[in-house]
Amino acid sequence: MQDTLTQKIVNGIDVDALNGAIAAISEDPAKGQTSWRVTTEWKGGTRNDTRVTSYSIGGQEVEKDFLIRIDEPLELCGTNQFANPQEYLMAAVNSCIMVGYAAACALNGIELESLRLETEGDIDLRGFLGIDAAVPAGYEEIRYKVFIKAKATEEQLREVHAFVSRTAPNRYNMMSAIPMKTTLVVEA
Repeated sequence: MQDTLTQKIVNGIDVDALNGAIAAISEDPAKGQTSWRVTTEWKGGTRNDTRVTSYSIGGQEVEKDFLIRIDEPLELCGTNQFANPQEYLMAAVNSCIMVGYAAACALNGIELESLRLETEGDIDLRGFLGIDAAVPAGYEEIRYKVFIKAKATEEQLREVHAFVSRTAPNRYNMMSAIPMKTTLVVEA
C-alpha cells in the first residue's frame, strides 16, 4: 500500500478517511452497520418515482433527498421517459462495483486512468407475463466486462479485480439468494 502521508487523495478518494473508517469499523463492528431504504410510488401506467429520504450508518440516521424516476420502454407499454427497472438494477450493480475499484485502487496507491463496466442480461418475457410457468421471470445470468487502465501492473489489477469481486455488496446480492419478506397493507 502506498504511503498515505504523501498521497492523501487517489482516484478522488480520501485515503486517510477510508483507512480511518476501516480502522474504526474493525475496532467497533457496530460502526459498520448500515440500513438502506426507499419508497416507491406509482405515477400511472408503468411510471413510478422512488424517493430516498434517509439511511443509517453506525446507529446514526442521515437525511437525504433524492428522486429516482422509472418507466418502461414503449414496447412494454411505457412512455420511455426514463430508464426501466432492469437498467436501474444493472446501473446499481455497476456503480457499486465501480466504487469498489476506485476505493481498492486508492488504498493500494493505484491511480486509475479510465474504468468502464459493460453489463448485459437476458429476460424471457414469457416468465414475466405469466405465459409459461417453466420460464424464469428474471435473469438466469448477468454478464459484465471491466475495462480498466491504471498506473499498475496486470498482476496488481488482477488482485484488485479479485478483491472487488469478493467484496462489492451489489455483486454479492445478485449472486446470493436473498430472502424477500413481503407484507400487504390494504388501505381503506
